[in-house]
Amino acid sequence: MLFVFKLGDNSPVCWALYMKVVGIRFKPAGKVYDFECGGFVLNIGNYVIVETEQGLSFGTVATTPVSVDVPPDRPLSKVIRLTNEKDYQQKAKNQEIEQKAYAFCLKCIKDLDLKMNLFSVESSFDAGKLTFYFTAEGRVDFRQLVKMLVKNLEVRIEMRQVGIRNQAKMSGGLGRCGREICCALFMDKFGPVSIKMAKDQSLSLNPTKISGQCGRLMCCLTFEHGMPADPPKSDKTPGDRDIRNEENKTTLSEEGREKDEKMK
Repeated sequence: MLFVFKLGDNSPVCWALYMKVVGIRFKPAGKVYDFECGGFVLNIGNYVIVETEQGLSFGTVATTPVSVDVPPDRPLSKVIRLTNEKDYQQKAKNQEIEQKAYAFCLKCIKDLDLKMNLFSVESSFDAGKLTFYFTAEGRVDFRQLVKMLVKNLEVRIEMRQVGIRNQAKMSGGLGRCGREICCALFMDKFGPVSIKMAKDQSLSLNPTKISGQCGRLMCCLTFEHGMPADPPKSDKTPGDRDIRNEENKTTLSEEGREKDEKMK
């Protein structure tokens, strides 16, 4: 945070507050959060350790740092440091913890016969908390499951139920186009998609052909919806010009050829 003092001719000292703000992302194609980066020189793609409400977190620089002279509505958390070798070792250790917790939770779900689909486990950077992501058709009573997890893993547990589209975003995969699905690659939020969008673009209305990995209509249907249609193709050759009157249409080429057509 930088204080810049300004002196007026016959006025008391006044000051302006400048703060360097950088955007940090914690998941691929996830939401970007603003942090105060202080004097750090950061480039897009750098890995950093930041301070969050849950403690220290491992993040990726998503936007170039900028200086702002208007204080934000609420205090911003800070970038603590650039990552070092010890941080990478901790991240690798967390991945091992996540794998073991995932396998144990699957076993507990089967033993308790719970109607839920576990698809991801995330550990906090300090390994003091595990978040379990799952989908389900309705509400699930997972109180007994949480007790079993706490007893075995000895960390704080959070169960988070998400929608089917968020599952696809977090899991990733390839779309019908052969590329990584859009929501996992660059989309930070979902918008409404309707069958009318496919109809307006003269696409197939077969649900199996316009549905994505999540089973819902593909998000890319919105990308070109509402754009002008391609102009109609012309039968004329380059260099031709039209002379029109009320009854006849005469096309004259640059080579002097002339042809009359009766217009209906």
